[in-house]
Amino acid sequence: MRTAMKKTPIILLVALALSSCAKMHLATADKHYDRMAYAKAACSYELADLGMTDRAAALRAAESYQHQNMLPKAADWYAFAERIEPLDADHALRYAQVLQGLGRTMEATKQYEKVRAVRPDDAVAIEQLKALEDRNTFYVDTTLYNILPLQLEGMSSVFSATPLGNTIVFAGEKSATLRNENPWTGQSFLDLFTSTPNASGAWSTPEPIPGVVNGRFHEGPAAFSADGKVMYFTRSDYYKFRLNKDGNAVSHLKLFRAQRDANGAWGDIRQFAYNGDEYSTGHAALSADGQSLYLISDRPGGLGGTDLYRCSRMDSVWSEPVNLGPSVNTAGNEMFPTLAGDTLYFASNGHRTLGGLDIFRSIPSRVDGVEEWGTPENLNYPINTPADDFAFVVLPDAESGYLSSNRNGTDRAFSFSMNDPTLALKGVIIDDEGYLPMIDVEVKLLDLYTGEEVSTLTGPEGSYYFPLEKNSDYRISGAKDGMFTESRDVSTGGQRTSRTWTEDFFLKAVVVDKAIVVENIYYDYDKWDIRPDAAIELDKLARLFTDNPDLSFELGSHTDSRATELYNLVLSEARANSAVDYLIRKGVQAGRITAKGYGEEQLVNRCVNEVECSEDEHQANRRTEFKVTQVNAPLP
Repeated sequence: MRTAMKKTPIILLVALALSSCAKMHLATADKHYDRMAYAKAACSYELADLGMTDRAAALRAAESYQHQNMLPKAADWYAFAERIEPLDADHALRYAQVLQGLGRTMEATKQYEKVRAVRPDDAVAIEQLKALEDRNTFYVDTTLYNILPLQLEGMSSVFSATPLGNTIVFAGEKSATLRNENPWTGQSFLDLFTSTPNASGAWSTPEPIPGVVNGRFHEGPAAFSADGKVMYFTRSDYYKFRLNKDGNAVSHLKLFRAQRDANGAWGDIRQFAYNGDEYSTGHAALSADGQSLYLISDRPGGLGGTDLYRCSRMDSVWSEPVNLGPSVNTAGNEMFPTLAGDTLYFASNGHRTLGGLDIFRSIPSRVDGVEEWGTPENLNYPINTPADDFAFVVLPDAESGYLSSNRNGTDRAFSFSMNDPTLALKGVIIDDEGYLPMIDVEVKLLDLYTGEEVSTLTGPEGSYYFPLEKNSDYRISGAKDGMFTESRDVSTGGQRTSRTWTEDFFLKAVVVDKAIVVENIYYDYDKWDIRPDAAIELDKLARLFTDNPDLSFELGSHTDSRATELYNLVLSEARANSAVDYLIRKGVQAGRITAKGYGEEQLVNRCVNEVECSEDEHQANRRTEFKVTQVNAPLP
């Protein structure tokens, strides 16, 4: 009894000490969080003990880890906060993005759905729910790129590798010292570095970019003029050793211009005219001709987050930034623009992504003299992953380049090389009457650009197969004695992913004087004009007649029973001649085709004179047929 009484005060003292210690760590964590010292904040929240029930502190801990891209820890803290009380829409959205970045798609879907339950029009949630639903489309072809990390010695993180002559310039962090620790990450502040490959491809030890560009705080992604003499780079807003902040204690990024002197050092630093003290501007990209400058900004008037803007050169100055519009920009963040010719590459977490930032491309076009950006195309896996992928740079060979990603947990730069997609054409040749595969049918593949032709014979299953080249146009045809030859056109132009086209042929036997109905060639009542729907079918008929140059044809036209027999005969003649004229304009030799009008002589249903019928029944009689009239000797 006395022993128990002695222990009780000790337990209470320990409990009080632990409680006091937890409160101290929590207060310290909140201080670090308010200063955006997220690395130290996260550590202090951990020391405060998860036994606490302070939901607001748990959310700050989650955000501290999320800011450092430590997604597993961020997910744990969001889950802890949600157990205390359901998350509001803003935090549910952030939790969903963390889960998506971890590849936990079902859990991410639930969180995005919670967001939409509160905010049905939330654009980011809508897009990412669609992305999760169609997730397999991001893996449509995983063989298009080879990706390798750049081995850059001594760097804690590396991103935005940009070529400058035979070197690369990149933004990077090293292990921090007391003098240059970035409280956000616990690493050094970002500087610009250079590295050069040797003969074997190994990269030299990174060196700070020469000159006076690197300073006390962040220097970030750089872009260079075509002659390599001008650099635009992103920098923290600071003066000497003081970081400038707005009224909300937020320090913004600004864009600067530097020039390269005769010794290769960068100086003459000047601030971009359209920087602001209440918003960020940065991530520049220059067009090859130097007439357009692209950048990002969260300035007022945007669509949400950071948007992409463009300035045009006007004499020696830049025009005011113009938003690229809703085709490119979203309610999320668009960042890290680069250019390859007219193609714009950028990173976004507002369009449909695998998770985090994904890399997209958009190609402009001109509509009524106005430039419009095409719908952004996700570059898919393996360029994109559930992590952040960004800063995609295409080298002049158009088949290799650099990208940045934290797919391995830390921002790193990677090289990529493109592989040609695997393209092919296959199909089967089938007898149109018995629906059986046809063996030993000759199938020809003609390259419409080079004129080169290859052929093969169908196998036991009536099948054929041809490999195809990229950006080529082909004509495939199947032929056998006594059957109509048929052909189709296939184009691989613009096909970026592996694909196999399928073209099956149902060959018909050639029977002289046997009428064959041409489906869907109809005429309006009392008219002989070629309707748009009829033109589509006549185009197919022109191809068939052209594919069979040793055959002569009759094109017959039929009317319904309304009006007099003489009138219908004249009308059908006009329709047949109209169709034949159309076919001749499409390249069919005039001497191989004749027109014949049958009037109402050969109705296909009960709709004779005096019988009431529907318009559809009458239209069935207003039909076109063709038949082979002669098999000619093939030309030598």
